[in-house]
Amino acid sequence: MRRRAPGRKDVTHERIVEAAARAIRRSGYGGAGVAEITKDAGLTHGGFYAHFASREAMLAEAADRAGAEGVAAVARVAAAAPPERALSAMVRAYLSDAHLESVETGCGVAALCSETPRQAPAVRRAATRRIKEMVDLVARQSPDWGQPGAHERALVTVATMVGALMLARAVDDPRLSDALRKAAVNHLGSTH
Repeated sequence: MRRRAPGRKDVTHERIVEAAARAIRRSGYGGAGVAEITKDAGLTHGGFYAHFASREAMLAEAADRAGAEGVAAVARVAAAAPPERALSAMVRAYLSDAHLESVETGCGVAALCSETPRQAPAVRRAATRRIKEMVDLVARQSPDWGQPGAHERALVTVATMVGALMLARAVDDPRLSDALRKAAVNHLGSTH
């Protein structure tokens, strides 16, 4: 079967989703307005509804895209590291200064987690799917993958990574921000 080349509507749709994924990470779900997103995508507000049935439909795709980009970034780090160092490399990259400062392009889960429970079911479903992918990715990098307790340790690792990043971004004290991330890296390094 031949795949068709993406048409103009497909390309435009992708631009909107890309702009929305950045916007929700930067400004939250409530701060991501259709007018701002369509402007960022180089469109008029009126063209939006040719691509999405509703704002919630766009937010669900944006949440899915933001989550997919976050998982892909961590997967690239794991793939570039020697297998025995992949998990440690993932944790360090996730809790790095660069990721701390890249809210708009970083992990959608950390940027949006506190708002997600109040979103439409489709948005929550997208976030859940990507969180499960992150847990699975972490579990596959663990030296005890496939052993009893490995999945639970992956859950704790992801929860610690996301929580530490969220707290580090929330505080206005750079030393505390650094200490939170360093403590998480040290703790996770000692548990694997």
